[in-house]
Amino acid sequence: MRIFALALRRLAASLPTLLIILAGLFLLLQLAPGDTVDALVAQMGGGDAKMIEELRQFYGLDAPVAVQLANYMWRLVQLDLGYSAIYAKPVADVILERLPATLLLMVSALSFAFAAGMALGVIAARRVNRWPDTLISTFGLIFYATPSFWFGLMGIVAFSIRLSWLPAGGFETIGSGLTGLARALDIAQYLVLPTLTLALGFLAIYLRIMRASMLEVLTLDFVRTARAKGLAEHGVIVRHVLRNALLPMVTLMGLQVGTMLGGSVVVESVFALPGLGRLAYESVVQRDLNMLLGIVFVSAVLVIVVNFIVDIAYARLDPRIGSGR
Repeated sequence: MRIFALALRRLAASLPTLLIILAGLFLLLQLAPGDTVDALVAQMGGGDAKMIEELRQFYGLDAPVAVQLANYMWRLVQLDLGYSAIYAKPVADVILERLPATLLLMVSALSFAFAAGMALGVIAARRVNRWPDTLISTFGLIFYATPSFWFGLMGIVAFSIRLSWLPAGGFETIGSGLTGLARALDIAQYLVLPTLTLALGFLAIYLRIMRASMLEVLTLDFVRTARAKGLAEHGVIVRHVLRNALLPMVTLMGLQVGTMLGGSVVVESVFALPGLGRLAYESVVQRDLNMLLGIVFVSAVLVIVVNFIVDIAYARLDPRIGSGR
């Protein structure tokens, strides 16, 4: 019941946030020059004034901004994300086609960054001020300071062009007709470079947070007490230190989901992945307002859900969170 009450509070606080994000983005996009009809007419090679006026009436762009915002919010309440003039299909259909690629990329990158960062952080803390700590910290600083697109381009040059080990881009082999496990392995091969490119920067953050958290927890009284009782060092680390040291890591993981969504725009563009990040970039260029708002809505919901899960996990790790102490 304690965790259930915490979940309800978090969910209630998330809904106004979602509405504010969408309303703010809608108003911000109105300040940009041009609209969907301008982009559509440019794709068609031009059109007369009457046709442009009819298109604006058809898509509701001739109404005042406040009316457009009210109409969009009302459609959103009905879970209607609108229609994309550029792709000539409902926004929800286009997003559902692109969402799996982004989710696979994010889950793979986040899992790798979290697991590798935790392991390297523990090693660095256990060998503090020795050569393993220095080596891990140096590589972490390099990963953090280097732009992700540079890692992607160098990965393509090294592993795709020079060594021919991995594909240079795409999501799967086109026209292969693979199914089941064979298709999963084929997709995994295409995701290796994008996953590493997106994960390395976050891995550097996680290992530094884990190292600092481990060093702090190792100095606490209950750790000295456990050692004084004769508990083996491995048992002290696994049973006592890790549970407390993981709290900052879990919190950071929830906060990094939104940043990772932003990073996926660059990574998906470099590797030509058909995901939400690349779709968002194309929507901005083509002034597809409904598509861009739909992507932001789905992304915001995704971030809220992940943070919701993180809050529950945090409450499980630290019972004081939901009890009000």
